[in-house]
Amino acid sequence: MSEDVFDITIIGAGPSGLFAAFYAGLRQMKTKIIDALEQPGGQVAVLYPEKYIFDVPGFYKILAKDLVKELVQQAFQYSPTVVLGERVVTLRRVDGVIELGTDKGTKHLSKSVLVAAGVGAFSPNKLEAQGAGDYEGKGVYYFVKDKSAFKDKRLLIVGGGDSAVDWALNIKDIAQKITLVHRRDVFRAHEGSVTELMKSSVEVKLFHEVKSVSGDGSKVTKVVVFDNRTQAESTLDVDAVLVNIGFRADLGPIKDWGLQIDGREIVSNGKMETNIQGVYVAGDIAGPADGVKLNLIATGYAQAALAVNVAKAFVDPSSKIFPGHSSEMKR
Repeated sequence: MSEDVFDITIIGAGPSGLFAAFYAGLRQMKTKIIDALEQPGGQVAVLYPEKYIFDVPGFYKILAKDLVKELVQQAFQYSPTVVLGERVVTLRRVDGVIELGTDKGTKHLSKSVLVAAGVGAFSPNKLEAQGAGDYEGKGVYYFVKDKSAFKDKRLLIVGGGDSAVDWALNIKDIAQKITLVHRRDVFRAHEGSVTELMKSSVEVKLFHEVKSVSGDGSKVTKVVVFDNRTQAESTLDVDAVLVNIGFRADLGPIKDWGLQIDGREIVSNGKMETNIQGVYVAGDIAGPADGVKLNLIATGYAQAALAVNVAKAFVDPSSKIFPGHSSEMKR
């Protein structure tokens, strides 16, 4: 058991959790961060480290991996205790404090807890096409860790959401050719990105789906796509297939902690308080009961700052929720 009792323990080291750790340090709270991944950054670091993010305040655009680097530097300046590669599986109150149990058999004690676990455990939706499974890692990809892997390649991108469109725009200048297939004519991506895509060199095939993936056994060489209106087929010569058709998310053990859950979100009030005293929520996993739900990094930042300040006043009732502006605080 971890004998130390922390003022706040943050579950999740994604953007919301990292900003919360910074703010907790700013409020001079004894802080711990726990994350199931082996590296900080959450989904941003795992799913699209090489992709530009355009809607983070203060940056015209910034690579996801660079944003994580800056967030880590900001959060770690106050030397929080960081536990990576450890998943929290239980949460309960014991003798006036919150006890967190992990899959490593460790117990962590805290006066307050902030759940910033993103969408929970996530895995990509797989491409259900003949041969696709045989070429995973041999040309069929669900994540991009280094976009230079597609340099001078003939790339097929599957999907119609932000990830598919953003990757097409991000890689178009280094790939030899990019074809994007989408099963409908309506995109789920930002309107500005779709407009840019349709004006770019990317060949877009609407109402098309992948029927089969084939190769020489060691790498992908061909993909058969079909028009889902006419069933007409065509064969594309490709070197790689990038599949962006969404992810399955699961709250996992969080569902058993006694928190009020609505779908895949933890219900909170305007102070980011949950139904369990001393437990707060921020980021994509937060479901404000009387607010608008926006899964944006910027929204997560605001929720994290609010939750930490409210937690500070809970842990130390002599403290104010609003401490003043950071430029006025002692550091």
